[in-house]
Amino acid sequence: QVQLVESGGGLVQAAGSLRLSCAASGRTFSSFAMGWFRQAPGKEREFVSALSRSGSSTYYADSVKGRFTISRDNAKNTVYLQMNSLKPEDTAVYYCAADRNSPYGTRYSHEYDYWGQGTQVIVSS
Repeated sequence: QVQLVESGGGLVQAAGSLRLSCAASGRTFSSFAMGWFRQAPGKEREFVSALSRSGSSTYYADSVKGRFTISRDNAKNTVYLQMNSLKPEDTAVYYCAADRNSPYGTRYSHEYDYWGQGTQVIVSS
């Protein structure tokens, strides 16, 4: 069992930056691949980024590639999402998720076992 708590969301102007954090409880954080997803109003939840257990492999949605960076600190049980060059279309609730089965992470939300409560990101134009 692991509990995930996101933080770092807020209101930012277009072209600005935010760093989201996701703190995990428990002593087995390094055994989970991690992912970030987002859901905008009226839209389905979509994949943003994923990270392998070791942190050596990363994956990004095309819409955020080159602007967002996912990373993790296993000593702090935390995964991060650095978001640069933000656009109004990045406005959404951002969720982190933990996958106990795949060592590399996946873009498919149904394969994640644990989810945080989400943090709101609003990008103004």
